[in-house]
Amino acid sequence: MQTVLGRNCRKRSGLVSTKMEGFGLNSAKSYLGKNVNLHLKDGSVIVNVQLTGIRKGNFGKGNFLEYVARRNRRITCMPLQDVAWAEMLNLSLLQNAG
Repeated sequence: MQTVLGRNCRKRSGLVSTKMEGFGLNSAKSYLGKNVNLHLKDGSVIVNVQLTGIRKGNFGKGNFLEYVARRNRRITCMPLQDVAWAEMLNLSLLQNAG
């Protein structure tokens, strides 16, 4: 049944919504300097980090996202392709709560 529906969707390409790539380079640039929760593609979450930069990988392959944990203050890198999406945090709410 799904294969039949899939074929019909391919024929009507104007009606099929395109899949969003997720967290890309432009999305990452918009969050630089801000505190976010990073939701990874494997389902885990890196909580309350500040995005500090974007770095090119070795030999020009892939981009890396640099972030600093709020309490640790040590720069850590992770491949940009591993991030599914980012959730911006409001620090004033966090400071008032704790």
